[in-house]
Amino acid sequence: MGDMVVVRKEGLYCVPGQFYIDPWRPVDRAVITHAHGDHARVGHGHYLSTSSGVNVLKSRLGSDINIDGIEYGETVTHNGVAISLHPAGHVLGSAQVRMECGGEVWVASGDYKVEPDKTCAPFEPVVCDTFITESTFGLPIYRWEPEQQTIDEINAWWRKNADEGRCSVVFAYAFGKAQRILSRLDPSIGPIVCHGAVEPLNSVYRAGGVALPDTVMVSEIEKVALRRAIVIAPPSAGGSPWMKRFGDYSDSFASGWMLLRGARRRRGVDRGFVLSDHADWPGLMSAIKATEAERVIVTHGSIPTMVRWLCQNGLDAKGFDTEYGDEEEDESAPPGVEAAAEAKAGGEAEAPAGAEAGEADA
Repeated sequence: MGDMVVVRKEGLYCVPGQFYIDPWRPVDRAVITHAHGDHARVGHGHYLSTSSGVNVLKSRLGSDINIDGIEYGETVTHNGVAISLHPAGHVLGSAQVRMECGGEVWVASGDYKVEPDKTCAPFEPVVCDTFITESTFGLPIYRWEPEQQTIDEINAWWRKNADEGRCSVVFAYAFGKAQRILSRLDPSIGPIVCHGAVEPLNSVYRAGGVALPDTVMVSEIEKVALRRAIVIAPPSAGGSPWMKRFGDYSDSFASGWMLLRGARRRRGVDRGFVLSDHADWPGLMSAIKATEAERVIVTHGSIPTMVRWLCQNGLDAKGFDTEYGDEEEDESAPPGVEAAAEAKAGGEAEAPAGAEAGEADA
């Protein structure tokens, strides 16, 4: 049998199963790893996702889509290919797609992170022969601090601003990142205000059993109370007329790209909080090692660097050219940032001390 998954103009295609994984053009049958806009698009004839991802997809693509949901680990067979979905730890309902046919196993990871959080099922390594991995932060310079440290920094910054009578604004992607931050905020500091793009997704998360603190829309809060409030808004709200109602506010941006000083300057915010829903370099390496795959295919991100490093470490690796990572809702690199990071890393696939392939996430 040739490759089980290939790239077609419509997207990643499972040849024996005759279905697509996160296709970027309309197809008859699509298996969706998660509901970010670059992976889940309108126009497919039939969608398959995790049960916990169904309502998220309906909220973003329309309630009338033809979709089936299966539980994590449940197996369905299509054209002789056994398909099961396994936690990716990225956002609510996110999954890796396991495909087995003729005794061979492939896994397409979609997007993933290995550090668990309160808003989605934690990443689950799946043993396979071939692993298709993302590489959004696939450079050795990307190493995240523990989530708790970043959340403590956000709460401390909010508390300081509140004590000074200044509103705090956090720009974060409306689906996933916003809810992850919300789940860890300290509501004793003050009110929590959410942008209109964030609040509907909060409802979907709550309906899915994720505990989030009480939130309000800006129209539902007295102006004087905004001085102690924290506001969660998508990046697109920055500089919009909507922001004027917050008066003298301090703003910030939460993203893995905030690790780079240039990215913080480009955003023009007061603070940058390093918080990503994607695996960092050690996380990518540990995830790949845990699959026990002898063959790795790298998609969207720092493909050449990761392929080179994996080949140097004895794996059969190559890249797939995809259309993922180009939607604001996902954590695609701001213009110029990836090239700057490559330059900083020296363009070499050499990990710094302690970043050996397969090292456990820090």
